[in-house]
Amino acid sequence: MPGIKDAKCILVLGATSGIGRDLALALHGLDSKPIVIVAGRRQERLDEICKQGERIKTARIDITSSEDTLKEFVQHTLSQYPDLDAVIFSSGIQHIFKFTQPETIDLSKFQDEISTNYLSIFKLIVLFLPHFLKLSDEGRPSFIILITSSLGVLPYANVANYSATKAALHSLALSLRAQLAKTQVQVIEILPPLVESELHDHQGLTPFLAKVWMPLVEFTKLTLEGLVRGDAQIAPGMAGQTVEKYHQGIVEAVQQFYDRMASTTPSN
Repeated sequence: MPGIKDAKCILVLGATSGIGRDLALALHGLDSKPIVIVAGRRQERLDEICKQGERIKTARIDITSSEDTLKEFVQHTLSQYPDLDAVIFSSGIQHIFKFTQPETIDLSKFQDEISTNYLSIFKLIVLFLPHFLKLSDEGRPSFIILITSSLGVLPYANVANYSATKAALHSLALSLRAQLAKTQVQVIEILPPLVESELHDHQGLTPFLAKVWMPLVEFTKLTLEGLVRGDAQIAPGMAGQTVEKYHQGIVEAVQQFYDRMASTTPSN
């Protein structure tokens, strides 16, 4: 099974903080010495990360930009890095919505969450896929790596929309993997538990959550081990228990369902 050590050039979207940043630095440290492109909105943070290694490159992008801007970004990235063979989608935002107080719900934040956590990722996958399928035709593996959440399996009601976007991304990962099973494009899903990050700073919950979250260094270590093995699903810590309890066998079941339908319908 191909693993991330087979990748020559890795793009990490949402790499300016948290999981994305630490994964990018960990990948740069692999013995295979890949080029790692860190991408995000905050240029000063990109510049800081770039100083951490000679094979770290930067790309500034807001993934919620227009479709034309995303197309230009993909075209420019591939022209600069034709060996790009892995994309990690780490961008994400989270808001609390209280349905018992509907007047407090900001619908613009609702829309931003959907756009950042799902719609923009869907668009970018579609835009990168022609390149990855070309690599597949050449016999080279490539990697679409989606960071979803254990909340996509077992939602937390206070972050209902966040949980819903991660459930959508989780479902997309399963369907992508099924459709691309006969290609060299590997679809890997990372399902973090509650992990140390800046995601909750604006909610004022960091002091409380810091008592119970998984340390980022531990999460990164376990995730990197799974990426090296080429695991289809990587669910460190409590996330693994959630997936095992509520979603055991789902990967195989989705593939079997897709194959069964493909054998009885005129087209996929």
